[in-house]
This record gives sequence, C-alpha cells and structure tokens, in this order.
Amino acid sequence: MSASDSLPPVSRSPWRWVPSLYFAQGIPYVVVMTVAVIMFKRLGVGNTQIAFYTSVLYLPWVIKPLWSPVVQALGTRRGWTVVMQLLVGAGLGCVALSIPADDFLRYSLAALAFVAVASATHDVAADGFYLLALTSHQQAWFVGIRSTAYRCAMIAGQGLLVMLAGQLESATGLPVVTIDVAAASAQPAPLAFDPAAARASSGPAEPRVAVLEGRVTLSTLGRPADAVKAIVEQVRAWNVRHQFYPPPEAAAGDKANAPGWRVALEEWIRRRFGPRSAARATASSHAGDVAVVWMRLDGPAPADSQQVVQFGRAAGDASFQVIEGERFSVTDANRSQPFAAVVQVDAKLDEPSQAEFEVRSGDLVLAWSATFLVITGLFGLLCLYHFVALPRPSSDVAAADERGYALGAFVEPILSFFRKPRIWALLAFLLLYRLPESQLVKLATPFLLDSREAGGMALTTGEVGFVYGTVGVMMLMIGGILGGFVAARHGLKKWLWPMALIIHLPNAAFMFLAYAQPENLWVITAAVAVEQFGYGFGFTAYMLYSIYIARGEHQTVHYALCTGCMALGMMIPGMWSGWLQQLIGYEHFFAWVMLCTLPSFATVAFIPLDAEFGKKSPEEAP
Repeated sequence: MSASDSLPPVSRSPWRWVPSLYFAQGIPYVVVMTVAVIMFKRLGVGNTQIAFYTSVLYLPWVIKPLWSPVVQALGTRRGWTVVMQLLVGAGLGCVALSIPADDFLRYSLAALAFVAVASATHDVAADGFYLLALTSHQQAWFVGIRSTAYRCAMIAGQGLLVMLAGQLESATGLPVVTIDVAAASAQPAPLAFDPAAARASSGPAEPRVAVLEGRVTLSTLGRPADAVKAIVEQVRAWNVRHQFYPPPEAAAGDKANAPGWRVALEEWIRRRFGPRSAARATASSHAGDVAVVWMRLDGPAPADSQQVVQFGRAAGDASFQVIEGERFSVTDANRSQPFAAVVQVDAKLDEPSQAEFEVRSGDLVLAWSATFLVITGLFGLLCLYHFVALPRPSSDVAAADERGYALGAFVEPILSFFRKPRIWALLAFLLLYRLPESQLVKLATPFLLDSREAGGMALTTGEVGFVYGTVGVMMLMIGGILGGFVAARHGLKKWLWPMALIIHLPNAAFMFLAYAQPENLWVITAAVAVEQFGYGFGFTAYMLYSIYIARGEHQTVHYALCTGCMALGMMIPGMWSGWLQQLIGYEHFFAWVMLCTLPSFATVAFIPLDAEFGKKSPEEAP
C-alpha cells in the first residue's frame, strides 16, 4: 500500500483545484508543442524546421527527472507549483515581445525554451502534489478529470487561442479576393511575363489586394514543358529579387553540405515512398497549361506594417494547382511592386473543368504577438488563483527536513526507479506507447493549414481553431471522463487493451483526410473529433500506469521519471517527423503513423499490472 492510501482527507475538495491545476499544467505545454507549431507555420517557417525545433524543446520534459529530487528535497510541492507558474507567465510574455523582432525565430525559441524548463519543473511539483494530496482511489477517479482538464488546455490553446489569432489575422488583413480558374479545349493563350502591366497607378482610397485578372482560362491541350519551366523561373526570380519570399536554397538550408549517405537515403525514400503527385512527374516535353496571376497591394498602409498574402485553391477540381508563389510577405520596402503566382492545370485533364482560388492577407506578426499577450494574462490569473486555492496537506514537506542534504538523498530516488521489477518492459511501454502520436501531433496542424497542392486541407487559422475548439473539445472531454470512470470502476487491467486500441486506431482518420481530400469542413471536423475521443479515452491508460509505476517512497521522483521517459518517446520521433513528411508526403506519412501502432501494441502485452489497481479499496469505502 502506498503512502497516499492512508492519507487523511484534505480540507478542500479536489474539484476546486485538480481541474484548474492540470489546465495550468497543459497551457505551457500546448503553447510550446502545438501553438508554436501553428505560429511558426503562419510566419513562414518550413515543416522540417518546425518539427525539429519544437521537438528539441521537448528536452526539458525529458531531463526533468534530473532535478526532480531537488523539488522533492527543498521546499514544498505547493510552493514550487506557484513559483513555476509565475515564471511560465513571464516566459510567455517574452515570447510575445520577441515575435516582432528581426531575428524572431532565434529569440522566440529562447523564450519558449525558458517556458519549457519552468513548465517541466512545474509538472514535477504539480504531479507530486497530486500524489500527496489524494488517496489511491481518488487518484484513479480524478485521472480522467485531470486528463480532460489537461487536454482542454491543449484544445484551448490549439482551439480558442488559435481562433483568436485567426480573428486577429483577418481583422488586420484586407478583403478576400476570389479568382475563377477554368479549363477549356481552346488553344493556349500567349504566355508573357509582364510586371509593368500589374503596377499600381494612383491607387484607391482604401487598401486592398488588387488582382490583374479575376478569371483565368487554361487550355486542356497543354504547352511545351520548356515554356512552363521558363515562366516559373521568371516569376520566382522576380518574387525573390523583390523579397516577397526567400529563394528555395534558403529554405533547403545546408543540403549541399549534407553527407553523401543522407542524400542517398533521402533520394531512396523519396523514390520509393514519395507522394503520388511526385510519381506523376515525367520527363515528357509536354506539360499542363499555365497562367501567371499578378497581384499587388493598393491604397495607403500603416507605417511598418507587414501583410502576408496567401494564394491557393479554395474549392473545385484538384487538377488545378499553384506551382509557384503561394505565400508573399509585403512590407514597406516592396509594396510598390507587383507579385506573381503561377497556376497550372494537370496535363491529363481532357475535359472542361474549373476551380476557385482565393487571395487572403493579414498582419501575422501583430496578430500572434497580441495572442501571446492574451496567453500571458490568462496564465497570470491561473497563478493567482492557485496561490489562494491549493490546499496545504500535512504530508507536503521537504524531504531534506528529515534526511538532510546528503548526495545520496538526491541520487537514491533515481537509482531505485531502475531497480523496479521488469524495468525494461516498463521503459519500453513508457517510450513506445505514444510512438504514433509523437509524429502525428507535429504534423496534424501543418497538414490542416497546408494548401491542397501540398497535400493539406487548406484551412484558415480560424478554421483550425474551430475544428479543435468545438466538436473536438466535446469528444475529448467525453473520452477522458469515460476513461477515468471505467478505470476507477473496474480497474485499469480490464481496460488496458481497449484503451490502447482506442488511442491508436482513430489516427486512421488523418490518413482518410490525406487520401480523400474532402472539402466539407464538417467532414474534417468529424475526423478530428474521432481522433480526439480516442486520445481522451486511451491516454487515461498511460497516466494511470505511470501512477502505478511511481507508487512507493519516492513517488514524486518516480512519476517525474515516467513522464520524462514519455517526453523522450515524444521528442525523438517528433524530431524526424517533419523531415520524413516532406520526403514522402502527407498520404504516406499518415500511413507510416498507422504502422507505428504495432510497437505500441507490443509493449502493452509485456507490462505487469495488479488487477485491483484503480479500484476502491475496503479502507476507502464509505
């Protein structure tokens, strides 16, 4: 029996502080792992960099067991919790201030790293406080509540806060412009590169994105591939020269200096498992017809404003796509110049068809800086609430008060964890149970935001927030509460396998989206809702089993080691996920995620588990 089984009742109801404590625990995590992903994507950072950098930011959660004995030995868990919440709030404020900086990526990553360290330390203290203040049955009962509260924080981040950012983007942007693109069997029109025809004249009184032609007609007869390549190169050179976007070499980084084995590996992966669109490319001298779409910003603009203009297909036949010029950054330095995109129709299309393209814009820097200021204010209120609301259990004392500050008092809790029976089976479960999710979570929101030409869903920032913040929230809460209820009623052992199946199999919803490419927002929302329910229900097994492993004298340190292993299992696969996705495309990437469920299932078969764990004991019965 663990120490928490014989705890005297805490004077304050767990309902007053458990949901809010784990909501506060989830906010910095979702900001670093998910909201930052969306922010970097919207600010023009590539998928490979996003997945790598935000995965490296996982490191504090991985190594937090190294300083967990300090949290256990010095001060109280309650005191550590409140102080770390204060520091997290300060770090979030620094992120907001770093976004407008010239080298925003470096400064924002430094601020996010500070938030990650403070948040990881907060997790150690908050989890230790949870184990000290509740009995074993209360821990099992409230694991669903805390999981739901934690996940609600994630939904609030990638839902409500992202919707806020989307609203701010729209409020700081210009009216949406629609362009109709059609295909007909007529001869292709003459192809000319003429920036002078798109230059602004006197300009309107109100700012707007002006499009030279509101309707474009392409030929199903195609044109020579050399002509298509030449016009694409001209458009790219013009846009790059006027700094509407960086050259492709800048996005590719130091690929030219990469070791030969890596280049060979990437080419082999791309050739064998690359996206279907790449497989269609041939060395034929004939290509689908193209047209240049010229745009410009007209009218007055506030000083130092930056409009990010995005161009892509919104609806209609997927045979039409943008092959050059999807995202433009318009500043004071280049707003007097027009910018261009190239639209192409598939060479295999042999009948009339059409699609609708949209031009959207917004001051993304201002929108995201304001969003992070809102997050800072929210976290400050949570910190103030917990300073008042957290109880003061008599068992929450510093371990050093009893054993002094000998080195052994810090090292022994960690060593004792690795002396547990069947430790290798335990570690395999902790590291591999979330292997599919560790990769999916990094690319789920970029997938929803990416254009359909890139294999994504082409949702706006606000739509992504809506998808996660409506039905997704409800299904997550139902899954989390239901998981905690059945585990507390029947014990974890009975529900371990069903939870493992339900957390992983709904990942197939993203594979369906990638292959089917539905345009109906409710279909996309339903697929995300299925995945969210599975996560809410199935993650209960991981959290409860971590509590099961941590039982005993050093439960604060041991639980930190469990969550540290979880973070390591999330960090390493997440680091390569963006690189892999860019090589094989979204379709094959989500198929790979489903394949990764097999090691997760295998680990469940070998872990030890008491059949009575989680049930109410006779001592706890009323």
